[in-house]
Amino acid sequence: MSVPSSVFVPYASYLRVYEPLAAFPEPERGHWSRYACRPDTPGVQEELRRSLADLVSVPPVPVPVHESGDAFVVTVDGVVLVCPWRTRLRGWLALEELVGGTLPGPVLDAMLPPVVREQVAADHERWLERNPDARPWIRSSVWRVPLSWFAVFSDEEREYAPGDRAAGEVPVLRYRTPMVQARRRLARALKALRGAIAEGPMTESLVGVGRWLEEFHPRALVELDYGGLVHAVGAETLAADRSAADVAEGIAALRDGDGEGAEEAYGRLAERWRAIRNLQFAN
Repeated sequence: MSVPSSVFVPYASYLRVYEPLAAFPEPERGHWSRYACRPDTPGVQEELRRSLADLVSVPPVPVPVHESGDAFVVTVDGVVLVCPWRTRLRGWLALEELVGGTLPGPVLDAMLPPVVREQVAADHERWLERNPDARPWIRSSVWRVPLSWFAVFSDEEREYAPGDRAAGEVPVLRYRTPMVQARRRLARALKALRGAIAEGPMTESLVGVGRWLEEFHPRALVELDYGGLVHAVGAETLAADRSAADVAEGIAALRDGDGEGAEEAYGRLAERWRAIRNLQFAN
């Protein structure tokens, strides 16, 4: 795959938070309550279709003009939980990451001309002045799943459906856990890391995820979705992927003072995700 096309192909994973209706103030609560009753609430593929339609327009629209009124909706034990898309805010955040990434300048200019980026940045600054405390319900990561995300889940919460590619069914690999469990696991992981090694990127990433999760309702649901990464790897690789178990094993080894065991777990993770990230630069 060429570098230009890799900008548009959504090989991304997602960390989402679904909150109960009680977490939203009125009139937003009323909107989501009515929205959740719709028989045709859009799914992941519909959100993806809309975002790609904006990117392939001329000129491209990296950030929607208006905020989305859509959300993902799930019901757990009779409780309706909502994950607002907030595509406008996420578009700004994604653009900041893209501009600060590794794309060569000429490629970035071809994808998103400087005049477009400058206008989007100015719009974001004005919006932040009116919404200083805004945060997204969805985080995304291109060509990988950050290891800190796996620390939120256990292997028992893994859900894998291979789908039927010939019939157009998309494979699904995801984890879901209650917010209380997510926060507890993050705290344990941080304690283990800080007790075994100095502060580093993994610790900083865990702290960042923890601070983000603290912004949400304690009865929320946290979801890790492999998203478009399922299209980048084969069915056998997906079926064999136990990354959450490897992260848990590595953290447990650090807690027990087993440096060799932690190194083995990390080695499996590093090899698996290095192979996936290398696909980004393949023809």
